[in-house]
Amino acid sequence: MSTVLITGSADGLGQMAAKLLLDEGHEVVLHARDEARAEQALGAVPGAAGVLTGDLSSIAEVVGLAGQANARGRFDAVIHNAGVYRLPERVETVDGLSLVFAVNVLAPYLLTALVERPTSLVYLSSGMHRGGDPDLSDLQWKRKPWQGSQAYSDSKLLDVALAFGVARRWAGVRSNAVDPGWVATKMGGPGAPDDLAQGPETQVRLAVDDLGSGGYYYHQRMSETHPAVSDIEVQEGLLAVCREITGVEMATT
Repeated sequence: MSTVLITGSADGLGQMAAKLLLDEGHEVVLHARDEARAEQALGAVPGAAGVLTGDLSSIAEVVGLAGQANARGRFDAVIHNAGVYRLPERVETVDGLSLVFAVNVLAPYLLTALVERPTSLVYLSSGMHRGGDPDLSDLQWKRKPWQGSQAYSDSKLLDVALAFGVARRWAGVRSNAVDPGWVATKMGGPGAPDDLAQGPETQVRLAVDDLGSGGYYYHQRMSETHPAVSDIEVQEGLLAVCREITGVEMATT
């Protein structure tokens, strides 16, 4: 039996992954943005071992969430599921960051750096990452005009770069990224064409089975990535930006 933490598991793919893991006999700890969402999450997944709370758009709250996670003891796997999709306009967080970057990229970085190392780390990305731009010069969209779809694609490219960078740095941890497909969740919308049942399956397998490290998967098969995610300069540049913003450094080994 594995113990798995899933961020953003009050609904959608996170909730579905939690139910699959419970059906297999694993222990699952949920995460929600606040107490109201936490109650909703536990109501939807009554077999969960508990729920942690923290707004992933706030650096302080993510640090607090990491503290809650460590207080529970070491997890065997962490699935970084939470995400913000294509916003019609730039939204700024309490820390002055783009909401899309803060939730989709910075929060997984912070939790990875601060939570006791699990055996497996799984980062949700998207096929849209292939249209992402690896330029790190304006990650907060303060100079260029806002484009919601591009901001999302960029963040998903950075998630894969983060997963690959962690895989390269931490030999004892399995670190992989997943494209769950365009499925009919609240984020994906009712017209999404992909198979919803397969949406959570790959991240569950990566969390509890040893499929290696440094991979990008779509429906349990390795898939093509944007070439920039394997560029060490991009990986290290991203880690440096996250360290500069948060003051938290990720261990090199």
